[in-house]
Amino acid sequence: MSEWFEEWFNTPEYLNVYKHRNETDAKKLVDLILSNLNLNLNAEVLDMACGAGRHSILFASEGYIVTAVDLSQNLLEAARKAAEEQNLNITFINSDIRHLDLPTKFNLIVNLFTSFGYFEDDSENFSIFKIAFDHLVTDGYFVLDYFNKYYIEKNLIAFSVDLLKNGKLIQKRRVEGNRVIKNITIIKNGHQKNYFESVRMYSKEELLTALKNIGFKINKVMGDFEGHDFDLESSGRIIIIAQR
Repeated sequence: MSEWFEEWFNTPEYLNVYKHRNETDAKKLVDLILSNLNLNLNAEVLDMACGAGRHSILFASEGYIVTAVDLSQNLLEAARKAAEEQNLNITFINSDIRHLDLPTKFNLIVNLFTSFGYFEDDSENFSIFKIAFDHLVTDGYFVLDYFNKYYIEKNLIAFSVDLLKNGKLIQKRRVEGNRVIKNITIIKNGHQKNYFESVRMYSKEELLTALKNIGFKINKVMGDFEGHDFDLESSGRIIIIAQR
């Protein structure tokens, strides 16, 4: 049986729903990462779950050698097209990141914009950390950008409606146990399609413990794209810089 993200991320509707993910936020995050690392200009960068390639393209435009991996052929095609338009040479790989086994060792591996926590089993989710660890050079960096579960629980918008061309997007969100669930309804030209998302919510302590157990050193934890210190109550993100 296919998992929810296999279907949803491979639909043309996905990019329409998340068109608000703007380049400004991506640029802030990439700049923040690079300002906190000491990378050579020819460093190898791996973007795990690259989506439509916003961050991969920014790393490549800075001169880094970028490999970008995603399960969705649809998102990879959008990423390839964007890279070609900017004459950027990025290696795109269609793969489930749980089964990634590349011959290259990287100086930096990133998993950004909550591309984590999709799997039902904790061991599967945390296996991503081990795969990152195994693909890093000694002293290489791993950066995780994920939501702050406590902020989500306090600030969840339960219902929203957005207008689309010839239709509308309805989103219903709820916390169920340790997961945040989103039901997505897209109505266009009188036709309705239904999708959902389900993401495991982890605390900062759970993430840090899992990273340390694998062997990572924790260099820094930030709470937003501006680089402010993480605050349990007010930070929307958990941005962790770890090092092998």
